[in-house]
Amino acid sequence: MRGKGLLNAIVIKHHHADAAWDLCLALKENGLLAKPTHGDKIRFAPPLTINASQVQECVGIIARSLEILD
Repeated sequence: MRGKGLLNAIVIKHHHADAAWDLCLALKENGLLAKPTHGDKIRFAPPLTINASQVQECVGIIARSLEILD
């Protein structure tokens, strides 16, 4: 993880060069928007009004979406 507070990014270490982009597409299909940056990073910028249950829902979406990288 990289970042501070709610503005964070994850680094995708994968042999496929477009893995971050592909993961962002999977996140979108599962209901979460994120932005690929610098090729291997995905930036998350949730609203400041997000609550704990919404954060947990996002974590679940991220976990499900990561399955495409297997």
